[in-house]
Amino acid sequence: MSADKFQGLLQTAVGHHRGGRLADAEKFYARVRARVPGNFDAFHLSGLLAYQQGRLPEAGALLRRALELNPRSGLCAMRLGLVCLASGEAGLAEKHLRTAVEREPGLAEAWCHLGAALRALNHPQEAQVAYAQAIALKPDYGEAHDRLGALISEVAGFAAAVPHFRRAVELQPGNLSGCANLGVALAQAGAAAEALPYFDRVLAVEPGHALALTGRALVRQEQGRVAEAIADYTAALERNPRNLEAHSGRLLARHYLDEMSREDLFADHTAYGTVAAQLPSAPLTNPPDEERRLRLAFLSPDLRAHSVAYFLEPLLAHLDPARFEIFLYHDHPQVDGMSRRLQARAAQWRHFTGQSHAAVEAAIRADAPDVLVDLAGHTGLNRLPLFARRLAPVQLSYLGYPNTTGLRAMDYRFVDGITDPTGDADAFHTEQLVRFAPTAWSYAPPAEAPAVAEPPSFAGAAVTFGCFNNFSKVNDTTLKAWSRLLATVPGSRLLLKGLGLADPARAASLQARFVACGLDPLRVELLGRTSGLAAHLALYGRVDVALDTFPYHGTTTTCEALWMGCPVVTLPGDRHVARVGASLLNAIGRQEWIGRDWQDYVRIAAELAQDRPRLARERAGLRDAMRASPLMDHAGQGQRFGDAVRVCWSAWCARQALPATEAAI
Repeated sequence: MSADKFQGLLQTAVGHHRGGRLADAEKFYARVRARVPGNFDAFHLSGLLAYQQGRLPEAGALLRRALELNPRSGLCAMRLGLVCLASGEAGLAEKHLRTAVEREPGLAEAWCHLGAALRALNHPQEAQVAYAQAIALKPDYGEAHDRLGALISEVAGFAAAVPHFRRAVELQPGNLSGCANLGVALAQAGAAAEALPYFDRVLAVEPGHALALTGRALVRQEQGRVAEAIADYTAALERNPRNLEAHSGRLLARHYLDEMSREDLFADHTAYGTVAAQLPSAPLTNPPDEERRLRLAFLSPDLRAHSVAYFLEPLLAHLDPARFEIFLYHDHPQVDGMSRRLQARAAQWRHFTGQSHAAVEAAIRADAPDVLVDLAGHTGLNRLPLFARRLAPVQLSYLGYPNTTGLRAMDYRFVDGITDPTGDADAFHTEQLVRFAPTAWSYAPPAEAPAVAEPPSFAGAAVTFGCFNNFSKVNDTTLKAWSRLLATVPGSRLLLKGLGLADPARAASLQARFVACGLDPLRVELLGRTSGLAAHLALYGRVDVALDTFPYHGTTTTCEALWMGCPVVTLPGDRHVARVGASLLNAIGRQEWIGRDWQDYVRIAAELAQDRPRLARERAGLRDAMRASPLMDHAGQGQRFGDAVRVCWSAWCARQALPATEAAI
């Protein structure tokens, strides 16, 4: 073939390629390869075309041949790396992409893709360097900014990622994934109002965009728009029933609804478990020895200044080291003073933030825990899909989530007999319930808690009822009960505190909702978050009587109110989430603050608020009542928890001694 004819064929192929006529381009590239088998461009561009069409094995073969013909081509090495990355071969991708940047150090795209390969290999620091190099070479590289933001959100937190996502969207305003990423980062960084327009922008173009739907759902849930949040989660699941993140989000949100039946909620949990169980598991090699020291591991995104850690810390402090070797797996970017205190109590501490499920699974399997405790349930950043794959002989759920996980591979759930009465609650759990203590919690008051203050009504202020719970728990049924309470106590006021409540736009929307529920907005004061825990606790000095939400009770907020001398009135329901308050009040001997129905709830709160001598006695005596209760019997709770874990372990050992057919029953 003459050089002119060859060049004509190649240019025709390239023209079709650039014009999007890929089938025609492929035919002409094939003719060139057949007639000039040593031509680099024909093999290189054919490989690129095959990659663009998703024909990965063919693309890999063509690009490898091209590299044989021209080993110095960094662009070809980069494209071969992309093929390997798309094929799930991150190690090979890294090799070729490193070759690309060695051959052409100024190729920004190769640095960006190298970052992606390193991230897939769980080398976040090296990936960050690669993304930064791509941006240094090409400051207007929107994709690199977006990927760097995604990495930083996992390893340093969403607030740190916002500037990178914001720059990515400035450079590529039409990039829907970039807009969704920015929305999620803003929402998680506490700027929910700013996040919503980005989600709406994405969903206006692509109504089924999964990340935008789940991100908007999270914002709506935090704003108390629970039904709308559930609708978004449902829309994401309709498009992808295997979206376990959306499924977990919907499960948590449904607990806030006062009309959700136990039967429907349980069915939704088991549906999650069915999907998650489709993931394969691997065999375990733990020796079934009842008496040996156990490797007891806890996995949580909340081993930091968080409610879960507050209840876990006193428990860990009193687990017998002769019986347990403690492993702590922290799964959140934030590492603080609480994290360091917990780490000091562990034989092994691992920080999993930013790591893939596969990497986390490999690390846990290498540790071979005998008992693995999940402290997250269906809350954010959970690793329930890994529990579905059976990482330890005994797996149990505790503390972080108020319901079943729905997983058949989760063997036990640790509760108490008040939150989950025997015989009544068992049918609504895939786990076996272990009622291991009089109350399931072990409370340690924070050292920075201020002294108990006199009730505000004693100083001439109006009687003030207060609730500092997550405002998503405040449904219209609760608001109507509070309206009746304010009507019962003339001149009384309601103090509400929570994330976003101080935002003027949010306050305006809530005022309309208050009016619809019979509450006078002029008698309701809204406060946002405070700068620290001490300031938060000091605000109980402005509350005469604290009000629990229903059906979703408070836990940490109830303990904090009690420690600060505020009586707490609660209304129990038919499930764990609606019986926590009853468990805590029973533990400290204040059963009289538990209402039988919402009218009784109103009566109890009104009588407490108007009985000044009784209020004074309770204010002075609640801390002593808590100290004398099972709630602060830390040594006893550690013993009870440890004994229960050993019983669960013994049951597993006994099953291993049975014939296979009997052990499976």
